[in-house]
Amino acid sequence: MTFVDLFERTDAVAGGLDEADVRRALDDVRSAPTADDGPADAAVSEPSEPSPARVVVDADALAADLLVGGATRGALDSLRSHAWTTLVASDRLLDDAEAVIASISDPDVAAEWRTAVAAWREPVAQPPGDHPALASAYRGGAMQVVSLDPSLTGPGAAAGLRDRLPVSVREPRAFATVFDPAKLYPEAVGGEYPGPDRDPRTMTAARTDGDQHR
Repeated sequence: MTFVDLFERTDAVAGGLDEADVRRALDDVRSAPTADDGPADAAVSEPSEPSPARVVVDADALAADLLVGGATRGALDSLRSHAWTTLVASDRLLDDAEAVIASISDPDVAAEWRTAVAAWREPVAQPPGDHPALASAYRGGAMQVVSLDPSLTGPGAAAGLRDRLPVSVREPRAFATVFDPAKLYPEAVGGEYPGPDRDPRTMTAARTDGDQHR
């Protein structure tokens, strides 16, 4: 099932949900007693070379992309539209997002979403107990994190993170404002920016007639 199929399905049944609903659901998931228990995903990944084309999307933003749409979906469409960008995520991060989707939408949709996003992301293995988004960024060399969590996006948090990691954490609207593929492409890939190269909903090579899904 493609993202366009998932969006059409959830847009029809998840009306009324907003980002606050998603945030509350994720808080519940991550505050559960077993949330940080157990072994690491696998052998913990060695940190990768940081790159601004490598991005982590926290579980709340992943779930909001599916269930809420709006600015969050627009921000993630900008990543899905460019095959030279990389979505980095640990299994624990996807576990959290899947649990949120299942809890406030439908477990079957959550499982189908997990299959689609797993094909998009590049996996990294994190230690147990680490914050899934920050651990994914550190282990996966992502210099940008998209999150709805104010404890990560606030000015104080941002300053503290920059002292430890070469990463910027932004809420989706802010990320969409600063993410400029035309400026990033020469640094990340080299050469002249050719424009979007992938359909953001089907994840196939972009059409040449300029049509975009809404």
